[in-house]
Amino acid sequence: MTTTLTEQTLGSLACLIPGATRVFRQYKLDFCCGGDTPLRDAALQRNLDALAIADELAALATDPASEPDWRNAAASELIEFILERYHERHRDQFPELIRLASRVEQVHGNKADCPTGLAEHLWTMQQELESHMLKEEQILFPMLRRGVQLPQSQGPIAVMRYEHDQHGDALQRLAELTNDITPPANACNTWRALYRGLEELRDDLMQHIHLENNILFAQAATH
Repeated sequence: MTTTLTEQTLGSLACLIPGATRVFRQYKLDFCCGGDTPLRDAALQRNLDALAIADELAALATDPASEPDWRNAAASELIEFILERYHERHRDQFPELIRLASRVEQVHGNKADCPTGLAEHLWTMQQELESHMLKEEQILFPMLRRGVQLPQSQGPIAVMRYEHDQHGDALQRLAELTNDITPPANACNTWRALYRGLEELRDDLMQHIHLENNILFAQAATH
């Protein structure tokens, strides 16, 4: 079974096995924007043991976690979950993270490991994500709720997928600015609180993109 799992894409495994996304985050495998990459190739790119990861996934498959399986849910149900769990959450996350980042840069800007430019980057992410979410809320999601499928929904979905890739690039830049969201040993409490929040933001945004790219948009293409 494990060999078979290595041939499947990260996105399909994330849909198929509850809890798989936690494993992928642990190994820093991109299952959202990079969801079309087979596990074997993704592991090779990061010098990881694909069979060992597949063993972990196989164990989850036989003892599934309590995460909901959205593959058979109605589009309207998944959309409502995305709106409540991710859109509202992202709007709450950014103001505080920007405030904390500004404080860290102001107090520790003379230190070599200070994430200089982080507050500005978070502000840009906030603006881009807000624009993206509004397009979903005002255009694409109402279409999908009405049952509009391809080809009418193809254009909006293509735009959202492209912007998801841009969000993935923004997360990569976030990692570069923060030593992969790892605070230095002597970091103050504000710095550590900031990085805990950034870790949560990254996890939430990756799961958000996964649910849309690999489930919601994929269903619109097949129904």
